[in-house]
Amino acid sequence: MRPHTARRGALSRALPRLLGSLLLVTAAGISSACAAPEASAAGGAPAASEPRPLGQIVPAPVSVRPGGSPYALTPATAIRVDGSSGEVRRIGEYLAGVLRPSTGYALPVTDRSGPGGIRLRLGSADTSLGAEGYTLTSGRGSVTITARKPAGLFHGVQTLRQLLPDRIERDSVQKGPWKVAGGTVTDAPRYGYRGVMLDVSRHFFSVAEVKRYIDQVALYKINTFHIHLSDDQGWRIAVDSWPNLATYGGSTEVGGGPGGYYTKSQYKEIVRYAASRYLEVVPEIDMPGHTNAALASYAELNCDGVAPPLYTGIKVGFSSLCAAKDVTYRFIDDVIGEVAALTPGRYLHIGGDEAHSTSHEDYARIMERAQAAVGRHGKTVMGWHQLTGASPVEGAVAQYWGYDKTSAADRQQVVDAAKNGTRLVLSPADRVYLDMKYTADTVLGLKWAGLVEVQRSYDWDPAAYLTGAPADSVLGVEAPIWAETLTDSDDIDAMAFPRLPGAAELGWSPAETHDWDTYKLRLAALGPRFTAMGIDYYRSPQVPWPAEPAED
Repeated sequence: MRPHTARRGALSRALPRLLGSLLLVTAAGISSACAAPEASAAGGAPAASEPRPLGQIVPAPVSVRPGGSPYALTPATAIRVDGSSGEVRRIGEYLAGVLRPSTGYALPVTDRSGPGGIRLRLGSADTSLGAEGYTLTSGRGSVTITARKPAGLFHGVQTLRQLLPDRIERDSVQKGPWKVAGGTVTDAPRYGYRGVMLDVSRHFFSVAEVKRYIDQVALYKINTFHIHLSDDQGWRIAVDSWPNLATYGGSTEVGGGPGGYYTKSQYKEIVRYAASRYLEVVPEIDMPGHTNAALASYAELNCDGVAPPLYTGIKVGFSSLCAAKDVTYRFIDDVIGEVAALTPGRYLHIGGDEAHSTSHEDYARIMERAQAAVGRHGKTVMGWHQLTGASPVEGAVAQYWGYDKTSAADRQQVVDAAKNGTRLVLSPADRVYLDMKYTADTVLGLKWAGLVEVQRSYDWDPAAYLTGAPADSVLGVEAPIWAETLTDSDDIDAMAFPRLPGAAELGWSPAETHDWDTYKLRLAALGPRFTAMGIDYYRSPQVPWPAEPAED
């Protein structure tokens, strides 16, 4: 990992602050409180021999009932899974893969019943858990995670990870003890859509880098991975019927680097890997603007029949597909068809933002035909909120990225569409665009939507953000990260963390738990875990980070 402290100064120069005590958040449905132990001399984490309080996780759980003796992992611990489900066994193997390197324990995964251990069970009778909720019960003899569906077990595993000491995330053997506080956590998400978006078009990210980000966000119960596959600067997915899109349109990136693209097998590997972490992939093919890479690849897609040069800058709004040509709609149908065939998820995102070079009439015509193609290939339409200026089809999802300067008329257009049945995913740019600069001194990122410190990113309510939109029109929250200035995983780390966990909490946790003063303490406690995971995060002065020991 390349240290941002040396490379970027301002991203990490805020001095770590001592955390006096860690407070347990009081969530809706908590039947009793559990005081956090006194801060250690190291700066705020519980002493090594003391378990982390049950409520000290992100996202905040629905209900916590602490009590009883803690559970401790030992060399004899086994992970016991339901014998009837191969999917539960896979979750057990995933958990073992997380825990083995740092504990050094064998942690066999078995479907044999027996006393003690970590138990993963399907079949909860609690209907309030839905498809993603879980119950975690810890005591002297065992930790049991119960859920109605495998996704709930997986999310419960993420809670178990956070309840174990931070060093559980390291990839070499660490000293114990490995205790989990006694009691019960009952948890389920507020919203069904909790997403991140990664822009691989402005700068290309390898399959390994994409997998790394998927692993990072899964810890916070994110369930949707939106991947921005095409833009002016690069086309990133192989399309058999239009091969130049990838081989030529994908041959560069912002600043003139080598670019790259995913073969179909590589894209399917990303989809498979995301599914193994219970994330649904939403591919985006942007149109009618943000299309210079396609226009450069095929001259016939341009109204004048002349291909523009490849583009490596960061301006927007200058490119457009040609609404008057039949070949445009053959292109759209071919691309959507091939991408849809590779993607088992429900949604296909057709962009639709910043089409400044497209007349309103042409925009409406192209988006109408594109939406029809999405439906024809068995997917549900997603688009940026400008889609509401055309005619969203029944069931379409509009992703709102407006911000404080967005006009009242534009906001009302989205609200009116929501009232007419269009569903919404909220991604306000001045709140959860993870590529916005934290401060004026931040080296990475842009600031067209403003400066977005950690508190601002967290401190808003999705249910109240668009005044007048029906509450049931909001599917959830997504935190995009655009890559004009980001070139590798270190850059993603610096901008996504620590803001990403807050966006995840907005999507998962009950509204009653939403409180900056308690959240910042739970976030501060994640600092050593970020470090253990190799994440060189931004040490925001708004967060009372505990002191961390110097790394070797």
